[in-house]
Order: sequence, then structure tokens, then C-alpha cells
Amino acid sequence: MTVANKETLDFQAEIKQLLKLMIHSLYSNKEIFLRELISNASDASDKLRFEAINQPSLYESDSELAIQVAFDPTAKTISITDNGIGMSRDEVIANLGTIAKSGTKEFFSKLSGDQQKDATLIGQFGVGFYSGFIVADRVTVESRKAGLTAEEGVRWESAGDGEFTIEAITRAKRGTTIILHLKPEEEELLSSWKLKSIIRKYSDHISIPIQMFKEEWDEKESKQVVTSELENVNEASALWTRNKNDITEEQYQEFYKSISHDFEAPLCYSHNRVEGRSEFTQLLFVPKKAPFDLWDRSKRSGLKLYVKRVFIMDDSEQLMPSYLRFVAGVIDSADLPLNVSREILQESRDVKFIRESSSKRVLNMLDDLANNEDEAKRAQYQDFWNEFGQVLKEGTGEDAPNLEKIAGLLRFASTQNDSEAQTTSLKEYVERMKEGQEKIYYVTAESYLAAKNSPHLEIFKKKGIEVLLLTDRVDEWMLSYLTEFNGKALASVAKGGLDLGDLADEKEKEEQIEAEKQYTFLLQKMKKTLENKAKDVRITLRLTDSPACLIADENELSGNLLRMLKAAGQQAPDTKPILEINPDHPLVKKIESTTDHFDDWTHILFDQALLAEGGHIEDPGSFVKRINQMLLM
Repeated sequence: MTVANKETLDFQAEIKQLLKLMIHSLYSNKEIFLRELISNASDASDKLRFEAINQPSLYESDSELAIQVAFDPTAKTISITDNGIGMSRDEVIANLGTIAKSGTKEFFSKLSGDQQKDATLIGQFGVGFYSGFIVADRVTVESRKAGLTAEEGVRWESAGDGEFTIEAITRAKRGTTIILHLKPEEEELLSSWKLKSIIRKYSDHISIPIQMFKEEWDEKESKQVVTSELENVNEASALWTRNKNDITEEQYQEFYKSISHDFEAPLCYSHNRVEGRSEFTQLLFVPKKAPFDLWDRSKRSGLKLYVKRVFIMDDSEQLMPSYLRFVAGVIDSADLPLNVSREILQESRDVKFIRESSSKRVLNMLDDLANNEDEAKRAQYQDFWNEFGQVLKEGTGEDAPNLEKIAGLLRFASTQNDSEAQTTSLKEYVERMKEGQEKIYYVTAESYLAAKNSPHLEIFKKKGIEVLLLTDRVDEWMLSYLTEFNGKALASVAKGGLDLGDLADEKEKEEQIEAEKQYTFLLQKMKKTLENKAKDVRITLRLTDSPACLIADENELSGNLLRMLKAAGQQAPDTKPILEINPDHPLVKKIESTTDHFDDWTHILFDQALLAEGGHIEDPGSFVKRINQMLLM
């Protein structure tokens, strides 16, 4: 090795920010650093095992995978060594000098200044390696990728000061060693007992042996001395393969934290062995909090695929539908081939069965929470809904076989409740339906206040009929698949003619017929004035306080959906709304009786109705001019 091949490079700007956070003890629990580094070492071993399926020579006559943790009281260092896949020079620079993830910007945008909250983001963004700088003022990494020569080893070193050095070294064995040069205040970690207790607490579930050198009592020196014999510190058996009765709640929680990089315990989990047509083990976790990239639909699920306990791949999207992409866990199949690829997974009947079984298992877990007799459990489901409800709605279009189960899990704001935070299920809505009511009524809008104050609700409020208030962007898409629940059709209060069925009395129907006759001339005149804006103008009894409202024809897209499509740059159908007017409103009577400025009054009426439902006036200048003119009169 010569000094000539030693380079000093700068960290990516985001890494500099991250290191600054780490060095100032962003993690509220410093012990986590060891879990993160052991987890990385385990991943490296899993990757080697997978690569060696087709290239056995990568084992280099050393197929016994293990992780070694050692400490040196004199040098004041802790080292974590694995004989996994290792890294080449380019990979070291790429993996340790940059964050090669699209979510980096989001990571920093989510930092709140609250150390405990910010700490939970670290692992989610795949930057757990840098946790070493919490306890160390200098970190050294030595590595060689499996398959490369001994002379192609590499050493990376940094003091977390904005730059790092990298140089070639000779490393006889493949794999990686991370050496932490501890800060003076962290020297309590230089203890066999301390390190073993951390490993057993956070990493006992790791399926690869975690080893440390044994200690024995030296009679002559009257103290414990480290021997050259290695011993396993962890259980070293895959947690999901153990009997459920032998696994503690804490072990389940720590396993979840390890695979998800979450700092909170899961909301719920399910551990099952499925036998019969296909044999596999599933250990599935539902998190409490949404990950930062929840809305990235290209993100694969958080499931790890194993075949006969051999790691195959991370984030296998074929094992879980997209709308359940927040689920983390492990699937271990006894039937799939070890050389399975993503292409094979797409066509495998076994995988389809695993996907169906896992989806049902997750939905059953959520159903147990949502409909639990324990109020605290139901409150937990409400918290889940606040975090993941919009994603779960995607399942109405993605998972037709489970549509009924998904529909039962949906929650909506309603005119029955006092705030947006209070939600109701479709089942609760149906139970409260008035006698003679045949439909589940809803209104869609861009916000809760817009929905709550929609003029379309006036007749429903008058009659005491509950209406669901749908304000999520996904709702319009969801409604194209969710058309009924328990035999009750879902009906928009802003589409088609008002049909209250048995809830409308004969007197109201007669009044509407009479009003249409009385205002025939007015309707025709207004229709001509608005021929470029409105498809039709007609009388309605759905309004009690407002002079007018806009509705969409029964089989056309709602105004809210048309606005969403245009805002997203999508091509929207060129349709016109229907203007419905309230014949009892003073403004409508004024328009009927006026001869001057009839067109201006009519346009104002239309534009007001458009604004009331959250629409945008195409010519706001003319609207303001007309309003000013009318005010001056």
C-alpha cells in the first residue's frame, strides 16, 4: 500500500447535514447504533447468500456466515466484522459518501427540530450507517467485495467533518469491518457485558450468528480476560421459524424495528404458518406511522422474501398489493425455487396464493382493530386510518375479491359529526339511515369546509338525512369501484336529478312540477344566456337557502373530478354543468322580474354557484366588473 493511492473526497451536501445531526446525538437512544450496523452486516451476508446461488465461488471456501463484534480497551475502539458480500472501491464511495435515494430532500424537509421525532426518520431513509458517529469521533471501514482479489480491498475513513479519505489496501478475506473510534464520553461501551446486553436486546432475532470472544476469569491477575475462543451472543435462528409461544412481545417489536428501520413498535402483527396447497410462513407488521415515501406508488412493499430460510430479495412487490405497501415483514416459502427472479414471481401460482393470503391476513388484522369491543383498540384503528386511510382506499380498485372487506374498513367525515376528525363507517351510516331511505348519499369537494357548506346539502339538512363528506383526492377514483354497500347504492348529491325516493313527499313533487311550468320562460331565457357555460337550466327543490347550484349529469364526471384532472395536467372531457335554481329565493325572483341587466344577473348567479362548489371562474375580471356594476345600481 502506498500513500499515492490515498484520496480525500468531499461528502455529498446532504451527508454533511446528516452527519451534523448525528454528531449532535440525533438518536435519543445511543445504543441503536449497534443495531443499525449489525443489521447492515446481516443484509450483506444475505446478499452474498443470494448471489452465491448462481456463483458458489463467491464463498471463497468460507461458507459459514457470521458477524463478529469486538472491542479494544487500549485503542478505545469497537469493530463490527462480517464475511458478507463486501464492497468495491466504487461501491464504498457510492454507499458511504452519498445518499443515493430520491427521498433525501423529503428527509430534510420533514426534520422538525424535535430530536425524538427526527430520530425516527433516520432509519426510514436508509442512512443508519451514519449512526456510528453518535458514539465515535472517527469511523474506519475496510472492505473487499466477494470475487475480487485481495489487493482490491479498500479503506474508507472519516471524522464526520465534511470529507473522507479512501485508499486501496490488501484484505485477505471478503466482507466488511467497521471500526468505531469512540468519543471519550462513550468509553463505557468498552465492556463485553455491555455489548452483549445491547446485542441480545436489539439483535437477538438476527438469523446469522453474532459472535464475540469469550471472557474467562484469570486467577493470577484477578480479572476477566478475553480469550481467542468465539461464542454466539444471539439466538442465531430466524425469528419467524420459531414457535410463537417461544417469542416474546419485545422480540417481535425489535425484529420489526430491525427490518423496517422504524423506531416505534408496530401497531399490530400476525405470525402464521400456512400449509396445504402452498407452504410458507408469514410474519406481517402494520406500522403506527406512515413512512416518508408512502405516496410513491413505485415504491415496492416492505416485505422480504426468503425461500427455505435463504434470503432472496427485498421489497418484493409481487407479495403484497400496492395499496398495502406500508406493510413490513417476511415471507418464507418452502415451494419456490432458490433461483427465483422477479419475472418468475409475476407468473407463479404459488406467489399469487401467498399474495392473496397475506392481503387477507392484513385486512383481518385491521378489521379486528376497527370492530373490537375494546374502545382503546378502536381508537388505535382511528389513528391508523389517519395515517393510512387514503392508501387503503386505493384497494377498492386494486383488490376486487376483498372489496367488501375493504369497504367495511373505510371511514368518512359526515354531516352527522361535528368535526373532520370524527369519522363514520359505512356500516354505521346504514344503521342510522332513515326509514324509507334507499341510498347512501355523499358529496365530494376539495376540502372539509367546502363539503360541509356545500349548497347541495341544504335539502338533506332540512330532512335530517346524513351525507358523507368526501375530500380526499383518491375519493373520486374510489367511487368508480365502490358503487354500493350492503345492497345500498352510493349516490352523489351533486349529480343527476334529486331522487329522495320515499323520503320526498307528494306535496314537494307537485310544487316542483308547478314551479317548472311557472318559470318555463325564465328557464329558457337563462339557458340561452348561459349557452356557452351551462348544459341546461332547471328548477330544483334541493336548495333552501342558496339561489342556485351546479350539478353534473348522471353519467358525467363530477365538477370536483374535472377540476382535479385539469390541475394534474390530464385531459378532461369538455362537458358543461347543469344550473339548478331555487324558485323561492329573492335573487331568482329579482332576476325574473328585471328587464335591465338580465344577462349580467344570470352570469353572476352562475359564477356564484361555481364558486360555492370550489370551482374557478374562467373570466374573473368580468365577474368583478358585473358585481361592481350591480352594487352601484
